[in-house]
Amino acid sequence: MKISIVIPTFKEEHAIGARLKHLKDSLTMQNEIIVSDGRSPDRTAEIAGQYADQVVIFAGEKHTPARGRNDGAKRATGKYLLFLDADSYLPSPDSVLRQCVERFEKDPTLLGITLPQRALPEVETWADRISFGIVNMIGRCMNNLLHIGEGAGKFMMVRKSAYDRVGGFREDLATREDGDFFYRLSRIGRTISDPTFFVYHGARRAHQLGWARLWWIWTINTLSFFFFNHAFSKEWTPMR
Repeated sequence: MKISIVIPTFKEEHAIGARLKHLKDSLTMQNEIIVSDGRSPDRTAEIAGQYADQVVIFAGEKHTPARGRNDGAKRATGKYLLFLDADSYLPSPDSVLRQCVERFEKDPTLLGITLPQRALPEVETWADRISFGIVNMIGRCMNNLLHIGEGAGKFMMVRKSAYDRVGGFREDLATREDGDFFYRLSRIGRTISDPTFFVYHGARRAHQLGWARLWWIWTINTLSFFFFNHAFSKEWTPMR
């Protein structure tokens, strides 16, 4: 049984090395790490190559998280796919992945698992706690109570067979591709938000844009997607 960990990257030289080393040092389950890079102009691919089993360099014209995840998934050989962002941090990755695999093995209708998220303790603010608390509550209600899939790119673990059935991530979406992916999974099976663990990250977008602006962007993209099946934002600028 193998887990394929797929991480899309672009200009992540300051974060990717520590995150990959932590995964390599912590995991005892059979796994492979695939970094899918969008032709970063810095040392991201070089550093990733020191730890990842494969580094895929994007060959197209416009790299997006959706394309990065799909490119990585094409190379994956595992029964399960774990999609992480480059700055995602799991304090106990082996425990998290083992519990997720147990859940999948016990319930054949379960197709996708996401985790609640928090900002890293060293950068976390009260605004982060409140906002991510709301985000996590929405995600838990959507997945676990309403059975409407909602996921975030910080952590999405899925069956490879289910990924193939829904056709992966929509590459025409600049944002909301992660929520759309989990929604389509929930149409053919179950998705859950597992409250046992958290995935941590640097909250870079919230801190650079400000929470008020970010909530507005999230809201208009969600409404646009709900009514018109596409995101309002045509670009999703990386925050570094």
